[in-house]
Amino acid sequence: MPGPVLHSGATATCPHGAPLTIVTADARVMVSGTAAAVLTDQGTVAGCPFTVPTAKPQPCVTTKWMSGATRVTSSGRPLLINPAGAICQSAEQIPAGPPVISGSQTRVVAT
Repeated sequence: MPGPVLHSGATATCPHGAPLTIVTADARVMVSGTAAAVLTDQGTVAGCPFTVPTAKPQPCVTTKWMSGATRVTSSGRPLLINPAGAICQSAEQIPAGPPVISGSQTRVVAT
């Protein structure tokens, strides 16, 4: 399914509203003046308010990208597109839900 290419400047949050930052490792492909994100890039979450269960809180700390573009790559790795095929996870890799992408560039679309 085609979608806008995600980049390091995209506005995203975990399902609980904490900011998610896409940390790109390769700046080979640029969109809107920032590096395009690829499937192997990290998504970090800071300050997730999710504290249930109270005995051992599991706030979101990272994002695992599961799918990307099928026809467009950067250095052989698929570009990330919106809607993102991803899941936010706690430090113990317990899934918490998909990230919410609320703002990204719209000029470059990939399949």
